[in-house]
Amino acid sequence: MVAARTRLEIAAGNLANVSSDGFRAAIARGTLTSHGVRITSVAAQRQGALRHTGRPYDLAIVGAGAFRVRDAGGHVHFTRNGAFERDRFGCLRDDAGRALLGRHGPLHLPQGATIDAQGRVQSGGRCLDRLALDAHATLQSGYLESADVDAIGEMVTVLAAQRSFESAQKVVAAIDGTRQKADNDVARVK
Repeated sequence: MVAARTRLEIAAGNLANVSSDGFRAAIARGTLTSHGVRITSVAAQRQGALRHTGRPYDLAIVGAGAFRVRDAGGHVHFTRNGAFERDRFGCLRDDAGRALLGRHGPLHLPQGATIDAQGRVQSGGRCLDRLALDAHATLQSGYLESADVDAIGEMVTVLAAQRSFESAQKVVAAIDGTRQKADNDVARVK
């Protein structure tokens, strides 16, 4: 029952993020242990579909890796959601207000600066900074990566997990019924 519940939670989490840009689906992995089936969650490594937005600071990573962003508390986070906007100081920020980091700290772009496929920030023919990208990864400016969630597949997983849970529940009820009957019959024999 615990394994079925965990599968259900993973599938529900994936469905909840089906429209979150850059979301990587979680995959349920089962292993058989001495205590029964154990389900763990592993992040998928599939590339989500690229969606054209036309906004110059929307960025999609093609390949492995993630954007490094820093929150107001100084903590660095990794995200594949590349929806960034230039604030009044020229800093690129995501919808949570976190600053996009280049190799030299927060990325500051003068008006009209561009970001090329290798992550170089250029203005007036000069390279100002660069995004840290994994080897063989490139950027697409003006695009966002959609979630890599298969909504229909996740719904099938939800239904299968619910059925597994119900079946396990019936087995436990049958075992309890058998034990009660055995206890009552033993008491009558005495």
